[in-house]
Amino acid sequence: MIDYQEILDAIYVKLQKRVDKGKVASYIPELANVPKEKFGIYLNRIKGENFCVGDWDKPFSIQSISKVLSFAMAFARLKNQVFRRLDVEPSGNPFNHLSLLEMENGIPRNPFINSGAIVIADMLVTLLEEPKEEFLQFVRDVTGDQTIQYNIKVAANEAETGFRNYAAANLLKSFDNLENDVERVLDFYFHQCSIEMNCKQLSDAFYLFANRGKCMRGNSQLTLNQVKRINAIMLTCGFYDEAGEFAFEVGLPGKSGVGGGIVALLPNEFTITCWSPGLNEKGNSYLGMLALEEFTTQTNLSIF
Repeated sequence: MIDYQEILDAIYVKLQKRVDKGKVASYIPELANVPKEKFGIYLNRIKGENFCVGDWDKPFSIQSISKVLSFAMAFARLKNQVFRRLDVEPSGNPFNHLSLLEMENGIPRNPFINSGAIVIADMLVTLLEEPKEEFLQFVRDVTGDQTIQYNIKVAANEAETGFRNYAAANLLKSFDNLENDVERVLDFYFHQCSIEMNCKQLSDAFYLFANRGKCMRGNSQLTLNQVKRINAIMLTCGFYDEAGEFAFEVGLPGKSGVGGGIVALLPNEFTITCWSPGLNEKGNSYLGMLALEEFTTQTNLSIF
């Protein structure tokens, strides 16, 4: 019998003692103000009791973690048509690099690098009458929490500082892989990344990926085959140029964001979210990466 609370408490105490907690994302002013001492973990078990420790109930900007949810929304509606405009291969590069995009004629390597997520944003802008409102409602519905909101200040920060995203969007447009106006697509994309959740809400949001497409409350529009493919892309592409390291050390599908969040899952067993805003040199949560490695090592629970 695994004592999950004892394991989470021990991980929390051990990692809080570390002097080096990484560096917060300073290029987005609102994120730069978040104390890097914040640290929380929430474990949502598919069958059984849930467990938490630390600052699990404090909201934070989920940033690139939102790319999984936007991709899921587009994938559910467009099915395999989404792969006409992007691929599913790891990039091996940081999330905002542009060189591969130009070399490969405007087809992003996968939906979780910035250029790929911008293509997904373009698809949703085309599909939806009120894209920002409908995407937010989708996130609320799969999470089972109607209180989730955009952080308007973070979205504004993104628009003010997102020069590489403007470059990526214009490059996509030059290759005819963006149907809508660049400004409109990026306005949606910046809002998408600004969604705030706490560790519990994020674990709840990813419950459907661990539970064969079934949400906390009711069913999603995703098939089991689509959920399998989303989990596979998370495993191979969820951490950019550190995806191999995460698979090697942790052994779970997951996704990170520069707000310091990491969510990971074991199908049919659990979802787990860590939040610590200090990042490592790859842009992933420094303590979050360590915490999840400790968790899967101590519980012997991974996909491998």
